Amino acid sequence: MLIQFFQTLRKHGLAVSLTELLDLLAALDKQVVFADTEAFYYLARLVLVKDERNYDKFDRAFAEYFEGVAAVDIASRIPDDWLKPDVIRQLTDAQKKALKGLGSLDELLKQFKERLAEQQKRHAGGNKWIGTGGTSPFGAYGYNPEGIRLGQEGSGARRAVKVWDKREFRDLDGDAELNNRSMKLALRQLRRFARSGASQELDLPETIRATSQQGGWLDLQWQPERHNAIKVLLFFDVGGSMDDYIQECEQLFAAARAEFKQLEFFYFHNCVYEGVWKHNQRRREQQTKVLDLIHTYGSDYKVIFVGDATMGPYEIAWPGGSVEHYNEEAGEVWLKRLLAQYPKAVWLNPQPEAWWPHYQSIGLIQQIMAKRMYPLTLDGLQQAMRTLLN
Repeated sequence: MLIQFFQTLRKHGLAVSLTELLDLLAALDKQVVFADTEAFYYLARLVLVKDERNYDKFDRAFAEYFEGVAAVDIASRIPDDWLKPDVIRQLTDAQKKALKGLGSLDELLKQFKERLAEQQKRHAGGNKWIGTGGTSPFGAYGYNPEGIRLGQEGSGARRAVKVWDKREFRDLDGDAELNNRSMKLALRQLRRFARSGASQELDLPETIRATSQQGGWLDLQWQPERHNAIKVLLFFDVGGSMDDYIQECEQLFAAARAEFKQLEFFYFHNCVYEGVWKHNQRRREQQTKVLDLIHTYGSDYKVIFVGDATMGPYEIAWPGGSVEHYNEEAGEVWLKRLLAQYPKAVWLNPQPEAWWPHYQSIGLIQQIMAKRMYPLTLDGLQQAMRTLLN
């Protein structure tokens, strides 16, 4: 029983043992869970995974073994055939420039509700109805300067103001090794060593001194372990345009885990709002409220945001601007709350610095961060670390 599941886990690089498999089978025999795939997922992960860095490997193995489990369709009100990409128009640059947005998020949402109420059949290649391959603000596999994307696999022109799909983003893999040690060396600038905790490390000079005083009788002396006392909160933007920079972010993540003993990390998408999360596959059920985070971690923590800051300005400046949910307060409000609690904060942007002036959203984030945005390069990392220490 579950031998194939066990082999699938091993195939994905999880070092699970036969003892752990027997523990899982014993739990099932006691009916700790019964006929519930979600409950079995949590039980199996609890028994078989000993390090949270392997959660992504477990999720991929679980999904492969239990292939066919139905996913929740957030846009279920829209028939599937309305969003099949069989007609995709190729627009010229001139045609794209001629298109105009509706002017505001409120107007976009208003017209979307009207289309839902009025539309009776599938449309493709048009400029008004919910469909595919056209210039309408609503649908998939088309182009519009400000639209609502539904039922599309991944990003296209990256112009969507709202996204009504179930989006799942992969957790950053802590096993990713740096191709260049310079990133670790740059992070090492952010160091302030201290000794704390239990005395578990041999203090050789004190042992020699104490042994001499005892006339040669060995007298071992111990001291607390020396470690980097800097505390860091690391916020990663995931999904969408950040997929282009997944390798750089994994390298930074691995380096930060190696350098900072007191490190907490969270994920967000595009802009920080009222909630962030630890695990992308479970982010809707396991979000951490930003206010709880502020009340949990002291103001002595350093904060590092990592993201390309490439989004619609609505997502930063407007209530309801998030592409994924209705946020009652603007992203700018939540960013400023975090900065008020953690004044030592920087933003690392993996997008080439030469592109920054072309995005209004980057300018807005730069303003909120008081110009403390740096490129995710060696020089940028060194500048960011100096800013956090000053």
